[in-house]
Amino acid sequence: MHAGLAWDVVDPLIAVAVLAALLAATVGLGLALRWRQNRPRRVDPDEVVDPVRLGAPALGEVATLLQFSTEFCARCPGVHRTLSDIAADREGVVHLDVDLTHRTDIAQHFRVLQTPTTLILDHRGTVRTRFGGTPRRDVVELELARVTEESTRV
Repeated sequence: MHAGLAWDVVDPLIAVAVLAALLAATVGLGLALRWRQNRPRRVDPDEVVDPVRLGAPALGEVATLLQFSTEFCARCPGVHRTLSDIAADREGVVHLDVDLTHRTDIAQHFRVLQTPTTLILDHRGTVRTRFGGTPRRDVVELELARVTEESTRV
């Protein structure tokens, strides 16, 4: 017999049960992460974004849709079109797309771990909502409406 666990004495049912449990845990974790990925997350409104640092002349008078992309991101062009369309339909809303391929300083500063990542900024440039991954158009529109409504109440 070999040193340690002898595989010839392991009950096949126990091995199948262990593998099934590992598979279930992996699938559960994957589903939880995927569910969380495209959901809007409120952020602590401590930071005001400086458009000059991003290479932009100014932020939107009402709100800004700030997208972080890279050259190799397959989903970024679709998100770019969606956010551009949303901004074009609303007066005072600007869409900025920042390519992080050669801007690791910005990626680190905003803690961007995946692209696309989208931030919704209010009229002052304060980060109000963050999306990791590909946000749905209707969810972005709802969050944008919430942010602009809150901005007008202040």
